[in-house]
Amino acid sequence: MNIIQETERLRLREMNHEDVVQLLTIFSDPVAMKYYPATKSKSETKEWIEWTLENYRKFNLGLWVVEDLETGIFLGQCGIVPQKVNKKIEMEIGYLFKREAWGNGYATEAASACCEYANEQLGITRLISIIDPANEPSVRVAKRIGMTYEQQMEKWGKLVDIYCYS
Repeated sequence: MNIIQETERLRLREMNHEDVVQLLTIFSDPVAMKYYPATKSKSETKEWIEWTLENYRKFNLGLWVVEDLETGIFLGQCGIVPQKVNKKIEMEIGYLFKREAWGNGYATEAASACCEYANEQLGITRLISIIDPANEPSVRVAKRIGMTYEQQMEKWGKLVDIYCYS
């Protein structure tokens, strides 16, 4: 298990093929996936893992599994992924947690750890988050980690807000 970061309560580690079932607890939940285009099947979740592993190989970053540090229980995913914004590649902090983990500050704690990792380990000083304007919990996480609203744009066939951390 390749551990990326540990915080007071969380472990962020590289995703692997054995994480399909845990990720499906989020991807198959229509409430957790409300701001995504659709829920994901098991085969789509496997494709997601392959995309993540490719990001590790190409960019030395990606989405990481977030676990409770003490118990090892799967909570969600958080990490840094390349996204095309205004015709250039930007590094985005993304986070998605299972509903049972909501409201405990895990997304903020994991996203903060990702900012620290990006700055200290990768030398990345500018990070963005692409957020559906109606996704108020994600907006709150972005603001808590020091991001500010930058612009609105169309991506994935809808309007999204871009928050920036630099």
